[in-house]
Amino acid sequence: MSAAGRIRVACLGAGYFAQFHYDSWSRMPEVELVGACDHDLVKAAATGVPAYDDLGQMLDETAPDILDIILPSEAHATAIETATSHGVSTIICQKPFCRALAEARHMAHRAEAAGVALVVHENFRFQPWYRAIKAALDSAAIGIFHQATFRLRPGDGRGPKAYLDRQPYFQKMPRFLVHETAVHWIDTFRYLFGNPISVYADLRKLNPVIAGEDAGYIIFEYPKGQRAIFDGNRHLDHAADNLRRTMGEGLIEGTSGVMSLTGDGAIQLRARGALEGIELLAANTWSGFGGDCVHALQRHVVAHVMTGAALENTAESYLRVLEIEEAVYASAEQGRKIELGVS
Repeated sequence: MSAAGRIRVACLGAGYFAQFHYDSWSRMPEVELVGACDHDLVKAAATGVPAYDDLGQMLDETAPDILDIILPSEAHATAIETATSHGVSTIICQKPFCRALAEARHMAHRAEAAGVALVVHENFRFQPWYRAIKAALDSAAIGIFHQATFRLRPGDGRGPKAYLDRQPYFQKMPRFLVHETAVHWIDTFRYLFGNPISVYADLRKLNPVIAGEDAGYIIFEYPKGQRAIFDGNRHLDHAADNLRRTMGEGLIEGTSGVMSLTGDGAIQLRARGALEGIELLAANTWSGFGGDCVHALQRHVVAHVMTGAALENTAESYLRVLEIEEAVYASAEQGRKIELGVS
């Protein structure tokens, strides 16, 4: 920590999504941003933080308590190896985590062996509507949970220019809808409902200019027979002033009622037999990304550094998400349900 007792944070990456990370860190009085590193030094300097184009140099000169890796998957392993060899004690790494499951396992085990807290920046479970849904499920607000559905409808996948204005590498990803996007709900469904015991997937590509799939269905089965469905289509939209707030709409259904999530981030609870519902969570007004979930995740990590509070989404625990992702792709390729077993 700094002489003033503030947590020293350095960031690796200054691309599109990095803006949400830097903004979040800047709003924490207990954090001191000490470095921004990117292969493009101009982009690093534009963050307003001391700029570097060499990670090792930045780590040597800034000695951060936390390194925040905000890069695509292909750069994760090298960055984690460099950070662990430079004595960084806490690392946050963006998703999709590493290039493949085997590499992710290796990095998780390397960090654990080095005594490094490695956290995957899987922020959707930190969105305020999912925290509220989890609290309602835990209090049996809908009775016994039976099933859930989330309909992904960001409306950004049409035409030859799809994704180019924001994250152009999306077009070249051989695995896209699940690896880049649906993985958020693989993790969030685990947070809400526990680990699934099987998956069945039907995936397809609608936009010919992209390499990977951009629509499909995934059915998750749980130990007590419950089901959750991810229904994704990046071409279609939903009713929302900001299509990237919730990115779609959801239902969580039980024996005593139904919770509905709408595109404004509001949650309604309708009791069984009732015609009208009550508001569990008001519409979200945050103008940035995802109900300020990046900030919620980063505050969660800061709390761990300051107090030793338990971490969600450690790399070791996140390996289960990647195992489920692999099963989803296997199911789509083989046209059958894939058993996962109980973990």
